[in-house]
Amino acid sequence: MSTTKLLVSGFGGQGILFAGKALAYTGLKNDMEVSWLPSYGPEMRGGTASCSVTLSDIQIGSPIVDKPNVLIAMNLPSLDKFGPVTEKGGKIIYDSSLISGERSYDGVDVVGIPATKLASDNGLDGLANMIIIGKLLKETAIFTLEQIEKSLAQMIPAKKAAMLEKNIQAIKLGFDY
Repeated sequence: MSTTKLLVSGFGGQGILFAGKALAYTGLKNDMEVSWLPSYGPEMRGGTASCSVTLSDIQIGSPIVDKPNVLIAMNLPSLDKFGPVTEKGGKIIYDSSLISGERSYDGVDVVGIPATKLASDNGLDGLANMIIIGKLLKETAIFTLEQIEKSLAQMIPAKKAAMLEKNIQAIKLGFDY
């Protein structure tokens, strides 16, 4: 039995919901049980937004992830709020461009990646979320690069098809970091 409870969190406008949707869709396309629960209400456009994603090989009882075993934190308020409740044995991946200093939580593996800076330095502005997804794939092996690339090719709408290659480039950049 394997269940991964992910929480993706950051500022509204950072692609939090899209990152969660990409993970959920990839799970769905790979015959996993999936739940995707966005939380954005009044937080959109600058406040903290989050997205709960559960991926499992058994039926999921609740879409709510209150104690993630994998946390993606793209801003300090998200790390401060959800870092302490991340399960022991879990993993936190955070954007070290926006969150300074080393972080540690009891029994949790904490990994920083300067996603926003990498995005800016590589002409991938707005794709720090996908850079962190690449790092997530490297750190957890939850999906292969090929699996997420196939999913993105199917879920990115035709009018935004030009973004597919940039998204894949960003994911590979995070994976290789």
